[in-house]
Amino acid sequence: MSDGYYNSKKTDDICDDVCGQQGSKAAATISRLKCVLRGFDVRTLLCLFILMPFAIFAIYLHGQKLTYFFRPLWESPPKPFHVIPHYHTENATMSSLCSLHGWRVRETPRRVYDAVLFSNEIDLLTVRWKELSPYVTQFVLLESNSTFTGLPKPFVFKTNKDQFSFAEPRLTYGNIGGRFRKGENPFVEEAFQRVALDKLLRIAGIEEDDLLIMSDVDEIPSAHTINLLRWCDDIPPVLHLQLKNYLYSFEYYVDSKSWRASVHRYSPGKTRYAHFRQGDVLLSDSGWHCSFCFRYISDFVFKMKAYSHSDRVRFSRYLNPVRIQDVICKGTDLFDMLPEEYTFREMIGKMGPVPRSYSAVHLPSYLLDNAEKYKYLLPGNCVRERQTGSL
Repeated sequence: MSDGYYNSKKTDDICDDVCGQQGSKAAATISRLKCVLRGFDVRTLLCLFILMPFAIFAIYLHGQKLTYFFRPLWESPPKPFHVIPHYHTENATMSSLCSLHGWRVRETPRRVYDAVLFSNEIDLLTVRWKELSPYVTQFVLLESNSTFTGLPKPFVFKTNKDQFSFAEPRLTYGNIGGRFRKGENPFVEEAFQRVALDKLLRIAGIEEDDLLIMSDVDEIPSAHTINLLRWCDDIPPVLHLQLKNYLYSFEYYVDSKSWRASVHRYSPGKTRYAHFRQGDVLLSDSGWHCSFCFRYISDFVFKMKAYSHSDRVRFSRYLNPVRIQDVICKGTDLFDMLPEEYTFREMIGKMGPVPRSYSAVHLPSYLLDNAEKYKYLLPGNCVRERQTGSL
């Protein structure tokens, strides 16, 4: 207080000699900057300059992990399925099995169409078709000379068609040329190929109320599941299949959360081939999903660059064959990602390598009948061949 005047405004004595000066705008700006800097210790400034680059580099390396870790905060889980218990025993009559599911048995079974988009999974396609062969009316396969990411590829199935002579009388095969559009979202090319598969199904002769299996090659419904659905009336028009999730082989059991495979009672003009959720009903324990289950390291590299999630290959070292082999035998993630879960509890519970399973019970029968040929798919055989495979 001076001469009866009181100023309640707070001042910063450190900057009073600078900030209080009058002058040009440039001088005022410099003065303010000096005021700010005078409030910092030199050691603090040095720490900031040193730590900031490290922080930016850490975000560059692990930003995706941070995004996935906080996923429970920014994304809600999808609506839960209505899960139907699945009853099966070899000795039960079909009438009993249909009744247990709340359905009626039919006088004659429905026709079954198994339709797939094919890339390069020769072994898994063989296991799939051998599993389903007793109950499938028509196998429908479409392949392209382009991956979903626009990379050129050969017609692998066409080259290896002789291996599938057992399916030849019931096979409708088609191939299409890729569009090779650089920079396009891979899901656009995938959708384009699925539309072409719709057309191929009509050429194959699918009709009203036939059963249509929609799933990727590595999503294999069990034979008894398809037999049940073709014999039972009143099944839902769209029924998703809960499959056991495996990674790299049947040695690494992940969980039973695979649901994208589905079976449809075909309706002309309404049924569209797709690989997303199309209904709310899920039949439990209906088969197997073996993701990245390849014989050759080269096939791992190819798929990592070719499929719709190729953006997960953030660094070229991810494609190193030595690293890939190490990842397979450890049961860790090819893309160094966190588990895709909607709760912190589930995410933390799945962190780290997938535990090994030593069980080969309830696997596709053809796989076990030919165990020596497909031993890389069975427990205890994680080492892969590095020679050029199907591509």
